[in-house]
Amino acid sequence: MWSILGIVMILAAYFSYRYAWWKPAVDYRYPRILMYHMVRDPIKGKKFNSLRVSPVDFDVQVRYLAENGWHSFTMDEAYEQRRSLPEKSVVITFDDGYRDNLTNALPILKKYGFKATIYLVNDRHNRDWSGYRKAKNEGAGLKDEPKLSDDEVRELLASGLIEIGAHTQTHANLNSLDEKQSKKEICHSKEQIEMQFQTLCRSFAYPFGLYGEKDKKIVAECGYSNAVTTKAGIADLKRCDPFEIPRITVSGKDHFFVFWLKLRTGKRGVKK
Repeated sequence: MWSILGIVMILAAYFSYRYAWWKPAVDYRYPRILMYHMVRDPIKGKKFNSLRVSPVDFDVQVRYLAENGWHSFTMDEAYEQRRSLPEKSVVITFDDGYRDNLTNALPILKKYGFKATIYLVNDRHNRDWSGYRKAKNEGAGLKDEPKLSDDEVRELLASGLIEIGAHTQTHANLNSLDEKQSKKEICHSKEQIEMQFQTLCRSFAYPFGLYGEKDKKIVAECGYSNAVTTKAGIADLKRCDPFEIPRITVSGKDHFFVFWLKLRTGKRGVKK
C-alpha cells in the first residue's frame, strides 16, 4: 500500500513534469510573442475551446502585463525595433479575424493601452477551414464563429492599437499547395489587405503553422518583413530567422499559473 509520502512524491513529480516550474526564465531581453485566436467564452461540448480565451481571463492576463512593466508592440514594430526593444517587451497576436477581436478584445486592450496584431484571412466568411488540416475536423464549428467585416477591420485600424497582418486568402494548408498556388495565397493576401484597408501589410502568419522552405521564400519575395509560426518558444528577434518566428500559445484551457509560466519559458511544461 502506498504511503502518504510516496503519493506526495508521485504528485510532485507529475506537477514538476507537467508545469516545469523549476525551469529558469528565458532572458527578458527577448520579446514574448503571444498567440491568441478568439476572446470569448467557451462553448460547452464544442471542439476548439482551446482557441477561446474568455474575456475575463484575457482581462486578467493583459492587466498582469500592464501592472508588471511589460511594454506593448505590434509585430511589425517589434521586428523593426528589434535592436532597441526594452526588457519585458510583448506582442499580442490574433489569428484568423474573429469579430470578438473587436467586440471583446479591443476594449480590454484600450483599457490598458496595449496593442495587437491581427492576422486576417481575406476570404473568411462562410468558410470552414478546420478540415484543411485534418478531414475529421470538417464542420467542427469554426465556420459559425462570426468574423470581422471589412468595416470592422477599419474600426480596429482607426483605434491606433491594431496592426493587420496576412494569414493567406483562404486559410490554406500551404503544405498541400504547389509553388504557384502558395504564391497566390500568400502574395494576394498582402495585396488585398493593402488595397482594401489602405495600410501597409508587413507581417504574416502561416495557417495551422504549416509551411515549407518554398513558402518562406515566397513570403520574403512578396515583401513581408516577418512571419510567425505556431512553434512554441521565445526567440531573440535580432538573431532568429525573420520568417520563422516562434510564439507562445495562450489556450482557453490555461489557468493563470500556466500563463505566468509560459511568459517565463515559452512553454507550459517539459515538452509543451
